[in-house]
Amino acid sequence: MQSPVNSRNQRLFSDHQTAHFKWEVDHGVATLTLDRPDRKNPLTFESYAELRDLFRALQYATDIKAIVLTGSGGNFCSGGDVHEIIGPLVQMAMPELLEFTRMTGDLVLAMRRCPQPIIAAVDGICAGAGAMMALASDLRFGTPAARTAFLFVRVGLAGCDMAACTLLPRMIGQGRAADLLFSGRAMTADEGLAWGFFNRVVDVARLLAEAQAYARELADGPSFAHGMTKTMLSQEWSMTIEQALEAEAQAQAICMQTNDFERAYKAFAARQKPDFKGN
Repeated sequence: MQSPVNSRNQRLFSDHQTAHFKWEVDHGVATLTLDRPDRKNPLTFESYAELRDLFRALQYATDIKAIVLTGSGGNFCSGGDVHEIIGPLVQMAMPELLEFTRMTGDLVLAMRRCPQPIIAAVDGICAGAGAMMALASDLRFGTPAARTAFLFVRVGLAGCDMAACTLLPRMIGQGRAADLLFSGRAMTADEGLAWGFFNRVVDVARLLAEAQAYARELADGPSFAHGMTKTMLSQEWSMTIEQALEAEAQAQAICMQTNDFERAYKAFAARQKPDFKGN
């Protein structure tokens, strides 16, 4: 369960500098933009590592309350760069290959473990590792042009990449996940919405604004409690009902000790909107 962070480990990320993507923060909402539009925003060894390290560090961020993950130039992410990742992988030995595949999995784990809710704003191509980053996010907003493909089979690999065989069936169902992972075909926006992959599909002109507005609502809420919700959504997959009930009883008792819980009560009594501070 999530516990308060030691103040010595707390970090401010409003002015965080990144090398491989854009990072902008506005009133607690961070917008992370994959920014190689000429190649449909593919990932490299370096950008994988930087993304993993950033999401790991965000568990100590005191000024980031919610995250919007998106891509530039009308696409989300085309996956691993063919020339900068797939080409070199063909030449690697098993220890190096395993180091790489574990790193990609560590990115998913870091996204799931950071307490801030992550909203993926998906337009255009969302493929391979890009599809997994969208899947690892907490919510997904798409456009009618969004095409999401878990296309590992198209390059001669198994569909079980970056926890796809765990996350995708839980999201859209076993049969639908099997279809996408065996065929590598693209899931349309309409399918994604009907199957529960996308939380909403909006016009491309409104995509980023709607995702940021939703993130702002979350950022203005009880962020410590949001982090607890995210933790329990992940941990309860492997629990019995008895274990889940006890874990949630403990989680809620912890949240009842926060100042935000008291703020909410006082605001309700005064018929005012609570001003949550995240503590």
